Amino acid sequence: MSTDGERRSAVVFGARNLGRAVIELLTGDGWAVAGVARSEGTLAGVAAAGALALEGDVTNPESVRRVLERAAAAHGHVDLVVNAASAYGGDRTGPFGGGRLSEARPEAFDAWAAAPARAAFAFLSAAGAFLLAQGRPATVIQVTGGSARRAMPGRGLWAAGSFGVRALTNAAALELREHGIHVALLIVDAGIEPIAGAPSGQPADALADPRELARAVRFLADQGARGTTHELQVTPLAEPWVP
Repeated sequence: MSTDGERRSAVVFGARNLGRAVIELLTGDGWAVAGVARSEGTLAGVAAAGALALEGDVTNPESVRRVLERAAAAHGHVDLVVNAASAYGGDRTGPFGGGRLSEARPEAFDAWAAAPARAAFAFLSAAGAFLLAQGRPATVIQVTGGSARRAMPGRGLWAAGSFGVRALTNAAALELREHGIHVALLIVDAGIEPIAGAPSGQPADALADPRELARAVRFLADQGARGTTHELQVTPLAEPWVP
């Protein structure tokens, strides 16, 4: 959290849905924001929201580092880095979540387990190195789903990837907190309602509201050094909650 009165700066990876809600909230609060995506359509939406649109790939550490350097050059520094991008990779044409372990293919493991963990590694390692070199307090937020907390039949591969994301984020929090860098995992234990476009077909009250999740991101970013949250779980009341 910035305390010297200067304009705070954020970089948001994954700017289509949750990331777009974060961008809109922070720009409305007066932050200098950069939104990162790969598609031209999403980048156009970032610019329309009043943010700096930067093309980048969160699965590539060098791309993450270049994006952060460009944002810092434009805004003077970086106070908040958020990874709201969905990490897809490989062949996900089979059963959702990877399927039962006794029937799953190695290609499904690569897509559902390896790809999310690999993306989190790229994001956290590059962001951590950049912020250490920057030498000022900052916040890093990695978003994941409820599979980071539990496995389910037929979705063990998905859980393996999510558990990997959680472990990497926890490790980054332990490594960076002594340097004044606050790392937090935001666990969204539900589907996320689309911020625009066609509805998902699920009951709206069972889906997380991306604008509410954006406020959770802001809550984490506003925390000071004497009271930090390293994991925050959000579950709609209409969804089952598992302690």
